[in-house]
Amino acid sequence: MFLIPLLVLIYTLMIDNWRAGKADMAAVISTFIVGALQKETRPTLQGILTSIEETGRILLDIVGVTTLAGLVIGAFQLSGLTFKFALLLVTMAGGNVLLLLVLTAIVCIILGMSLPTTVVYIMLAVLVGPALVQVGIPPLAAHLFLFYFGMLSLITPPDCIATYVAASIARANFWKAGWTGMRLGIVAYVVPFVFVFHPALLFKGTVQEIAIAVVSAIIGVVLLGIGAAGYLFRPLGWGKRMLMSLAGLLLIPPPADAYWIAANVIGLTLGLLLWLLERGGTPLRRPSLADPDRGGG
Repeated sequence: MFLIPLLVLIYTLMIDNWRAGKADMAAVISTFIVGALQKETRPTLQGILTSIEETGRILLDIVGVTTLAGLVIGAFQLSGLTFKFALLLVTMAGGNVLLLLVLTAIVCIILGMSLPTTVVYIMLAVLVGPALVQVGIPPLAAHLFLFYFGMLSLITPPDCIATYVAASIARANFWKAGWTGMRLGIVAYVVPFVFVFHPALLFKGTVQEIAIAVVSAIIGVVLLGIGAAGYLFRPLGWGKRMLMSLAGLLLIPPPADAYWIAANVIGLTLGLLLWLLERGGTPLRRPSLADPDRGGG
């Protein structure tokens, strides 16, 4: 019942070029129709009324967040800071590539809080993109960097609209959901920098270089994800989570030179040891009613 509405949404939005609101309504209507055709999901009158009530409550929360976002949009546009940010960061970097990327990432996230992702990307591609290319960054890597960080504002507090909407649907705490979403998406903050310094991940290089870079990055992303989530076969303590994250960060950059080859070897060894340690540990056992600690007989 969720696959067909998703296909309807993709078709109407991406292929038939419907407006977003119209495409959303088509997906909602198809969800209702598909659900009505199945006995297990067939809606009742009481269920429909309950859904309308819950939707209204969720929208009240979303309206508050989007209203504040609108104030941010107005402040940026009226003050002219939207365009000045992009112009100032090139001067502030002083020719340092890493510093320029960090400043660009910060500006992308800030502008993404007040502007749509497409607008942020187009504006920075025009104002900052040439500067990134001039310092030696490949054009594809530069534009992907801008696009990535333009989208990351959706999960970066304090104005992570996508996370706030999800929190409203789940009836979860806004702030906790925001920081949790940022933590679980930590890989997305690292990968754009790897694109810039190691174009092999963008399939620029020999087949061997690309294969090694992809495999290394996949293992690194998995280990970093485990460290961020804090779970591997069982919940992990902070010490093991930090070691897993370190192993992942050492593995994500491809082995382009002797320094990164050594970093990859250390990261792989550390990650494998932690994996085997957790794999061979005593599995967690659910307490039964007969356990003395539970007061059972």
